Amino acid sequence: MDFMISANTDIGTSRSSNEDGVLINVIDTVHGRMVLAVLCDGMGGLSCGDVASTFMIRAFENWSQEELPDLCRVTLTDSVVRTSWERLIETCSREIQMYGNRNNMRLGTTIVAILITQVRYYVMNVGDSRAYELTEDGIRQLTEDQTVVNNQVRMGILSREEAQRDPNRHVLSQCVGASKEVYPEMFFGVARKDAVYLLCSDGFYNQMLPCEIQESLRPSELCNDYIMTQRSLELIEQDKRRGEHDNITVALVRTY
Repeated sequence: MDFMISANTDIGTSRSSNEDGVLINVIDTVHGRMVLAVLCDGMGGLSCGDVASTFMIRAFENWSQEELPDLCRVTLTDSVVRTSWERLIETCSREIQMYGNRNNMRLGTTIVAILITQVRYYVMNVGDSRAYELTEDGIRQLTEDQTVVNNQVRMGILSREEAQRDPNRHVLSQCVGASKEVYPEMFFGVARKDAVYLLCSDGFYNQMLPCEIQESLRPSELCNDYIMTQRSLELIEQDKRRGEHDNITVALVRTY
């Protein structure tokens, strides 16, 4: 199995800076080629969200260069990746908090990350940035939003329909750096050939129905990197026309 990749980010229609961050790399390992994609959405209501998101992106890039090769010398299991990433998130959250304390500011970031190997995918998220899997048959959200409202849905307090109308639907239940304790969620599955794995910030999906994403990013139509990039840019422009004010970021991995 091989990979095509694409990543795009846009400041949006009203923000003075882009606090999103994105990383996507194809990596050659002893277990074959892999892709690591990471997307972070720095907290717009907090100070220096771009500092927090950039910090996380660099931490995962360093992880891919320094720790992943060692992990690949043994069997890369779900528990091995979970332990490694949980440790990384805990360290990063503590260091972001310390930076904020030294500079008298409060900063934080969401994160969604995916590692795709020849046989398996590993997904982690904190906050409400998302990961999706797209095939010719449909689109499936791999992550669960860590928001106050979505937690109420999961507990049966609110319905999905009520949650979509709730004015607090974007209030996060936790994020890296700004939360005292961080509990990332992990999701695992079989990496499918001829599929698209999508990471995005909430600025990308706020104005977009899942069926619209599926229609534009159908795997059979994403034949090369250029088409992937153009389709992403078209969706970003559509978001802006619909009035999206937030930063907008999307990363795509097409397996073949």
